[in-house]
Amino acid sequence: MNFTRTRRILAALVLSIFLFTTACAQKAPGRFDQVQQESTQQKKGQAVAKDATQGSKFNQFFPAASDGYQRVFTQEKKGFAQAKLKKDGKEVAKISVNDTTSNPSAAAKFDKSSKQISGYPAIERGKQTAVLVDNRYQVKIISSDPDVFTAADREAWLKKFDLSGLSRVKA
Repeated sequence: MNFTRTRRILAALVLSIFLFTTACAQKAPGRFDQVQQESTQQKKGQAVAKDATQGSKFNQFFPAASDGYQRVFTQEKKGFAQAKLKKDGKEVAKISVNDTTSNPSAAAKFDKSSKQISGYPAIERGKQTAVLVDNRYQVKIISSDPDVFTAADREAWLKKFDLSGLSRVKA
């Protein structure tokens, strides 16, 4: 009996020492730890420019719901605002305004544009149509299904935006 009791005490002691040493041991850095540390300390190259316009300023320039369409705002952050366009409860398109100061290449793609919508340079790629307002604000519509919400529909909805009002926005 004494032997069994000693074994139990010894087992508990060994288990306690094992748990204590493994719990207090330093964890080896993972393969992403250094990158995480560098990215959180990084000051330059942040995703959003300091002088980007607040997304809440864009909401007033979105077209109002009409003709059986619903406009549902889904995202708003510095430099960006987005809404879903729905018809009969189904999403037909996403509409957005993006301040390109955070991503100048977004504005550069309009440099060779030969098309204009409401006097602003426009581009059409696949299932999206976009205009560049005041060489800064990209207004874009992306069809969920281009057979249902066509390029002509996208252009018509871009014309419903208050683009001239957006051109007067200052960060």
